[in-house]
Amino acid sequence: MDHIECLRRLVINDGAAIRGAEFSTTLDARTLAAVRIAALVAIGGGELSYGAEVDAAIAAGSSPSEVVDIARAVAPIAGVPRVVSAAPRLAIALGCEDELFAGDVL
Repeated sequence: MDHIECLRRLVINDGAAIRGAEFSTTLDARTLAAVRIAALVAIGGGELSYGAEVDAAIAAGSSPSEVVDIARAVAPIAGVPRVVSAAPRLAIALGCEDELFAGDVL
């Protein structure tokens, strides 16, 4: 489906625009995972969702630093409190939660 048809379906709330066999994107896997991580930060997504999308980002070639940069990049739009709230979830998804508070934090 082209972008006009996709927008038309989104406008009328046709679920086919976002799910099922008809869903496809021109975004590569790495970009799609980044967009989804950014959305999770913006809406305050759950821990399991972060795990799935961070795994997808890493599998698509993103580094842990790039995953953290995604959260930092949305701070001006989503707000610093959302990013602060996302940080522990990202740490768990990246498997570095034990290192989060290692050493002097304050």
